[in-house]
Amino acid sequence: MKRSKKASANACADPVLPDKCLVDTNVPIIANQASRTPQPGDRPDECVKACINAILHVIDEKRRGLILDANGEILKEYRKNLKSSGQPGVGDHFLKWVLTYQSSLPEHQIVPINKRGDSYEEFPLHEKLKDFDRSDQKFIAVANAYGKKKKAPILQATDSKWWGWKEALSEVGIEVIFLCPEYVERKFTEKFPNHERNLQ
Repeated sequence: MKRSKKASANACADPVLPDKCLVDTNVPIIANQASRTPQPGDRPDECVKACINAILHVIDEKRRGLILDANGEILKEYRKNLKSSGQPGVGDHFLKWVLTYQSSLPEHQIVPINKRGDSYEEFPLHEKLKDFDRSDQKFIAVANAYGKKKKAPILQATDSKWWGWKEALSEVGIEVIFLCPEYVERKFTEKFPNHERNLQ
């Protein structure tokens, strides 16, 4: 069946998901969209489906692929935005899974990071990352500290600002896997039509 132009414009590529990764909070938040009444500003269905698939991949019983910080800062953010009961959405189920299994995750998946002012010692020094959102720097710090040979990838849903930082993050060895890249790129271009090159 021929797809509509609207569906094609919102389509998400199927990313190759890693065995171990960090999960930005907006991934389970967007996944929860499937369990409620549609609202203005909702993300495209393809993005929601991609987030659900990514979560199910990460929490797979054989994989248990989530990477967290040892300080509990990422978990604290999850708890602020999701329901620990595990209902009604897949994102809520994700939080319940984290609360249940975090203590049994392999030691190398719980990464120590150290505060330095309003940032972290492990946050990479790069001129184009100096304006990176303070609230999201914990994810970057953990990814950077995860391993000397290979840093941890981060799953990102629809935060378009990250699109502007992806090249700089790549330069310091951190891969951001956008679950809905076409949507994010379009939103980034709409928000920053005159500054894309400066933000990348």
